[in-house]
Amino acid sequence: MAEPFAVRMAGIGVVFERDGQRFEALRTVSLELAAGAFVCLIGPSGCGKSTLLRVLADLVPIAGGEARILGQTPAEARAARRLGFCFQDATLLPWRTVIANVRLALEVGRPAAARPPRRSPEELLELVGLGARLDALPGELSGGMRQRVAIARALVGDPALLLMDEPFGALDELTRDRLNDELLRIWQETGTTIVFVTHSLGEAVYLGQEVVVMAAGPGRIHARLDLRPAKAEGGLGRDSATFAALTGELRSLLAEAGA
Repeated sequence: MAEPFAVRMAGIGVVFERDGQRFEALRTVSLELAAGAFVCLIGPSGCGKSTLLRVLADLVPIAGGEARILGQTPAEARAARRLGFCFQDATLLPWRTVIANVRLALEVGRPAAARPPRRSPEELLELVGLGARLDALPGELSGGMRQRVAIARALVGDPALLLMDEPFGALDELTRDRLNDELLRIWQETGTTIVFVTHSLGEAVYLGQEVVVMAAGPGRIHARLDLRPAKAEGGLGRDSATFAALTGELRSLLAEAGA
């Protein structure tokens, strides 16, 4: 029987120490996310959204609690290449072509343990609309194109969980809207579970099946807003009254969280 939850977090705590000072980044965070879901994380700056992603990616040690990704620890999931990560900056190697940057994910880590990908790097670049730019260098691409390359690179290992930390935050609004649509299409085609951090309420409502609202001081889960009923009624356009109402509800939840 398949694991119904892509993510299970129970009582997660994270503490950072620097120069003798102790900072509690996350306190007793418990969260379950269904496999195949698209979940957005919002909250005030410093509430631990990025730290939560890094816990799942096995990049930050926990001080307490337990995390599981499809039944595995984050370390086990990372070793099995079940994770993909997209940052705000595309972090492409400027001397490598587009196709070489995507292939990089297959060249590092533990290639002997990696199974052949379902889609080749070339197929993934077709998926993100860059099939004609395989030999371009990152400096020859727009910001939106570079993020498309980063998404293709994150998907090349067929991750069960794709973690995205404000990947479109530095883009202009029109490019951001287009990439929102592209990302939804990719999610529907791949079935990958996505956890997406954003500061944009509209982006959270447009992309997410569910929005998780975090509060700061220390970082914790404040509320969850299920958008599936509204979207099941035939979509949720950015200009609709329902979209505006849900965005307003998120704004109220953020105010309660102290944003």
